[in-house]
Amino acid sequence: LYMPKAFRSADAPRKADEAILLRTHTSSVQVRTMLSRKPPFRIVAPGRCFRRDAVDATHSANFHQVEGLWIDRNVTLADLRGVLDFFVKETFGADAEIRLRPSFFPFTEPSFEMDLRSPNLGRLSDRWLEIMGCGLVDPKVLELCGLDPNEWSGLAFGLGLERIAMLVHGIDDIRHFYNNDTRFLRQFA
Repeated sequence: LYMPKAFRSADAPRKADEAILLRTHTSSVQVRTMLSRKPPFRIVAPGRCFRRDAVDATHSANFHQVEGLWIDRNVTLADLRGVLDFFVKETFGADAEIRLRPSFFPFTEPSFEMDLRSPNLGRLSDRWLEIMGCGLVDPKVLELCGLDPNEWSGLAFGLGLERIAMLVHGIDDIRHFYNNDTRFLRQFA
């Protein structure tokens, strides 16, 4: 990713070679897959991400993300909703619900934020919680990757693993994952 010097933050640390930018999401795997494989295909792309975020109970500068991509003929919004609903019910139980709210992401059109509501999340039970971004792959992205958008379509989604683990296990602070407290970490071994 090229970033002109005029757009760089003046107070950013200069410890690494300025030609290198640690990835802020795993979407680059999706693009490389579309450029190198012939459809139809489905992938799940896990990876470590780095952001210059202020660290607090729900944000970390270093976290794990999973993105999914499905390219095939006639992939629709109903397919996206079906995939997401299956994931949520398998992860949070049969009573979990989802809703899609319109949003914007540069590589999907339409784009959505997906919210979850589940009765078994402790103090967060029965509240709508935003857990991921998703959408249908923008036809222009398909075209730029050498795929005919009149023949192929797709869906994509991305979510942070630590946030899902926090909901599943009732953890209220993402920093617990990185504090090296073996009493906490042992439960995941």
